[in-house]
Amino acid sequence: MTETPRDRLLHTAARLFYTEGIRAVGMDRLVAEASVTRATCYRHFAGKDDLVLAYLDLVDGQIRDEIGAIIAKRPPAEALIEIFEYFGAYTNSAGFRGCNFLNAAAEHPDRDSPARKLIATHRAWLRETFRELLEKSGHPKPDEVVGTLVLLRDGAMSGGELDDPKAVRAALRNAVKAIVG
Repeated sequence: MTETPRDRLLHTAARLFYTEGIRAVGMDRLVAEASVTRATCYRHFAGKDDLVLAYLDLVDGQIRDEIGAIIAKRPPAEALIEIFEYFGAYTNSAGFRGCNFLNAAAEHPDRDSPARKLIATHRAWLRETFRELLEKSGHPKPDEVVGTLVLLRDGAMSGGELDDPKAVRAALRNAVKAIVG
């Protein structure tokens, strides 16, 4: 099936925003690489900010789908460990450049901006997902451990870019297993 012009533009933006940075990629380049006209671009996205939000929403949906599939197949404690295996595998993937959301947050310092609000919503969902899984697995202090798990995930996303991703993945696995039990 061929992609629609909107999808081509969104997937091109996702690739370029992730590999080069949001601010570094101009609309002219996006339009050219997606093989759409400027009018088509602006018919689907009022401006670059709308395209950034669509990109972040796309990534959010992909992560929610992946994590949802993991949760559906495993008991809570195993699901938590497998979710962190998913994050660890991501840090070892070809072209890994850190966390889409952390990267976008660095380029959008205004906490009241639409991009930062979308990022905050994603992170709140992630925290709540971890908390629910900890609670369902019988962890004695789920509310206290959630922050630790988020920090581990964020650290892996940064460390996987800066350090040896295989070592980061192994350290992440060991830390989560120690926490989850």
